[in-house]
Amino acid sequence: MSAVSARLLRAQDHIRMPWRNGGGVTREVAREPAPGLDFGWRLSIAEVARDGGFSSFAGCQRIIAVLEGQGMQLTVDGQAQPVLGPGAPYAFSGDARVECRLPGGPIRDFNLIYRPERYSVRLQWLAGRAFGAFHSAASTVLLFNAGAGPLRLLRDGVAHVAPGRHDCLRLDGPAALAAYEIEAPSGLDACLVEIAPR
Repeated sequence: MSAVSARLLRAQDHIRMPWRNGGGVTREVAREPAPGLDFGWRLSIAEVARDGGFSSFAGCQRIIAVLEGQGMQLTVDGQAQPVLGPGAPYAFSGDARVECRLPGGPIRDFNLIYRPERYSVRLQWLAGRAFGAFHSAASTVLLFNAGAGPLRLLRDGVAHVAPGRHDCLRLDGPAALAAYEIEAPSGLDACLVEIAPR
């Protein structure tokens, strides 16, 4: 069996960068490089201070959720969507024309952007509900800690810890079925992402 690479991506080490359109700041949590492209996939946190447009990511799929704040309303290719509250993921094309309105003031949002011809993705927001053992054959599993207390992610009985808010565990290994378990002594508030190459 091939070795599993486990990395703790600490909140204080996330890379800050301006948006493509200059309208805000993104903190990059993790990315997968891709030849000739900015990335194959990227996980990030955006600080959204005011209403405005989203950057275009042609050829990509996006999944977004409110991380902190009262919510946001997106208008996607001219169609207004329901207000998104915390922990409610919404998927849309990176080619879409997207405008954002902040009815309750500034927010932070959580973004996964990926290239669907290269990767299949499953994203689950786990806030406020029990979630224990599961199995996955994904080659990359990420557990993002959105809560204040520590989280533990066990893969085949080996434990890895995300100790604080906005820390993220990244486990890379063979695309073979493995047993996982999430432990959250202080209550569960997290995003679980499973990524597999096509």
